[in-house]
Parts: sequence; C-alpha cells; structure tokens
Amino acid sequence: MESAAALLAGLEDRIAHACRLARRERAEVTLVAVSKTHPPEAVAPLIEAGCRVFGENRVQEAQTKWPALRERYPDVHLHLVGRLQSNKADEAVELFDAVHSLDRPSLVSALARAMDKAGRQVPCFVQVNIGAEDQKGGVAIADLPSLLEQARAADIPLAGLMCVPPLGIEPAPFFALLDKLARDNGLEGRSMGMSGDFETAIMLGATHVRVGTALFGARD
Repeated sequence: MESAAALLAGLEDRIAHACRLARRERAEVTLVAVSKTHPPEAVAPLIEAGCRVFGENRVQEAQTKWPALRERYPDVHLHLVGRLQSNKADEAVELFDAVHSLDRPSLVSALARAMDKAGRQVPCFVQVNIGAEDQKGGVAIADLPSLLEQARAADIPLAGLMCVPPLGIEPAPFFALLDKLARDNGLEGRSMGMSGDFETAIMLGATHVRVGTALFGARD
C-alpha cells in the first residue's frame, strides 16, 4: 500500500497541474481531506505528511475523533462538509472552523444563535442544489438570493457556495453554474469537486476541493 505521504504528494501534483492548466496559483485552492468514517490512526499519517484541512460529514463522529487529534495537532482546521441538523448547530460551531452545508432559513437562525452564544464566527458556504435533485440537500437556485440575504442579515460570515453535482453526469456545466452564481452574488469561495472530478472543478474556479477516496481509499 502507498504511504500517506506518497498519496498526498501524488494528489498535490495533480492539484498543482490543474492549477497550472487553469493559469491559477496553487495557493488559490484549499485541499479538504474528507476523513469521514476513517479512524484517527488513518488520519494522523496524513497530518504528519503535511495535510492541514480535513472534512467530516457528521458532528457526532467528529466529536469522538477530533478532540484528541487537535490537541496533538493544534494547527489543523476542521470543516463540516455534510448536512447539518439545526439541533446540532451549537456543537458544530464549537468544533468546526467552516461549515459547507448552510442550506435553509432554519439553519441560518440556528447557526446565528450558536455563534452568538459561543462568541465565535464560523465561515459558512451556502450549499446549492445545483442539479435540482429531490434527494439532495441544498437551497434551490431560485431561493439562493433570499437565503444569502437572510444569512448576511444574521451576520453569518459567508465563505462562498458549495455544490455536489448529480452522479453520473458530466460535472463541468454544474461547476460553471456554481462559479457564475458565486460571481453574481459577490462571493469568493467555491467548494466543489471531489476525488473523481476535482481537476475539472479547479479549471472552473474551485477554491476548495473535498477529496476523500483519493487519499484514504474507498469506504466500506
């Protein structure tokens, strides 16, 4: 099996190559290593190899895994990349350095209260249901301006937009659409692209790519 350092180096080469093709600087793209379902002993070697931003899907899993890791590696940043229940907003604000799944007014209210309570501002990406899929989270494109207005009124720091394109369809048009929506709404960040399509996402403006399988292997 390849070492964590070798896997990370190979992924970094691919990200750097995509940035060169897009005439972008490597520093413009943040690698979020998605460590969901993987134990601390699988995460620590990647941290030792230099990876510093990780993503988790569930608050509860992160609560059991990350406190000890962050005590050992205090400069690591942790992002919530999965859907967030409003009743977990307090825990999310305490634990995460960014949230990629703000997608509804009730969550705006819950996160605003949690940030006020904690005295901590956590940047949030608004998740857009870019393919209008019933089974996926994310705000409808038509409702995006209203949700952004509510988030700004609640003093939630907006990092940008996030999307997960439909499975099995060429993702480029969806990434291009998210890029346009971000530009139209004055937002800097674009959280888009995963193990199978992050290079395309970088070509189309991604600032954060969420990569799990390419670093950890396929999940059970």
